[in-house]
Amino acid sequence: SRILSLTFLVLAAVLFSSALAFGQGAKAPAQQAPKVLVDFARKDVVPEPKTFVGTIKPLRKSIVGSAAPGRIEQFLINEGDFVTKGTPIAHLRRGVIGAEKKAAEAELKLREAELAEMADSWGDKVKQARAKLASTKAMLAFRESKRDRGKTLGTSAAREELEENIALTAQSQAIVEEATTAVRLLTQGPNQKLQPGHSGEAEMTAAGTWTYELAKAKISVQEAEVERLTEQYDRHTLLAPFDGYVTSEMTEVGQWVMQGDPVAEIAELKEVNVEIGVLEDYVARLDMGVVGDVEIPSLRGRRFEGKIATINPQADARSRTFPVKLRVPNEEHHKVPLLKAGMFARVTLGVGDPVAVPLVPKDAVVLNAKAPFVYVVDTDTKTGKSVARPVTITLGASRGLWISVGNGEIKEGEQ
Repeated sequence: SRILSLTFLVLAAVLFSSALAFGQGAKAPAQQAPKVLVDFARKDVVPEPKTFVGTIKPLRKSIVGSAAPGRIEQFLINEGDFVTKGTPIAHLRRGVIGAEKKAAEAELKLREAELAEMADSWGDKVKQARAKLASTKAMLAFRESKRDRGKTLGTSAAREELEENIALTAQSQAIVEEATTAVRLLTQGPNQKLQPGHSGEAEMTAAGTWTYELAKAKISVQEAEVERLTEQYDRHTLLAPFDGYVTSEMTEVGQWVMQGDPVAEIAELKEVNVEIGVLEDYVARLDMGVVGDVEIPSLRGRRFEGKIATINPQADARSRTFPVKLRVPNEEHHKVPLLKAGMFARVTLGVGDPVAVPLVPKDAVVLNAKAPFVYVVDTDTKTGKSVARPVTITLGASRGLWISVGNGEIKEGEQ
């Protein structure tokens, strides 16, 4: 059960009035001390806080490898640089593959132009060829009629004319065959043959667009070739997989790398994980999202709030501890992350046996370089006025807007 204590905690430091010199002997008027808010400390039964040592690790990291063999032509990053997703890290030599790509693109444009020209002129060519075929057939029919009529005449002049008509008829037949072949080449495939004088116009129309479709197929093949060469060309540029900091350089300009060889390591530090090892006696008392207090000794005891993000169900066989990660938002100072991978951390979690401990509002806690403290209000027995004094505290586990402190630091009944 909760036991309310009578201790008042000052939420902000008491401000005292001061005088500022504006000139020789001149003083600013005294300011009235502002009012401050106080709140009651309370005592509650909470799990005893336990402290675990941990290490800061990146939210994720990636060793970027080369996607193709080649020589490093440009290395564009340095350790400590911040890179965004898709930023080029390095370029391999791309002269040969670049030339092949340009040649394939030019060939594609050429075939597309040929297809466009074919689409514009094919219909007119078919009409012209069919008109010529009709004309030659009409001329052949006229020559055959004139030849047959000459056979009925028996004069010497008629015989000479008949021989001439026979020769002209043979010539007309050859012209008809030539015109028929031209129509077939425009409207049919090479394996479909049309005999001279064939009247199957519907068959020619149905066979129609073989040459045009062949040109379209060649364009599709060339498009696939351009896509293949583009993919190979892009592999010669190595890109950052996500936003992060360069933590390691693994190559340099002029070095030959094989496919899969490491080039650089990128670590994401917008948020960090604090990894701790929790004994099996306590791990069952943890849940996802539980808030823990994270202290970084190297930052003068700076404290952060972290939430449990992962609880590994596989214990370390040697230490009998379970890896637990707390997710902590990072800060940036002068374009450098405040929390860096590898830093030492202390994490406090409420995983012990239930004990009655004092709780104070988080907003009342003052953090400084030495130790956290709160202001406690006492009443002066002589003047009856309230006086604030700092009391150093030991922070424990968080509970919402409240945080536990060490027993004996804030005594019950103390004002």
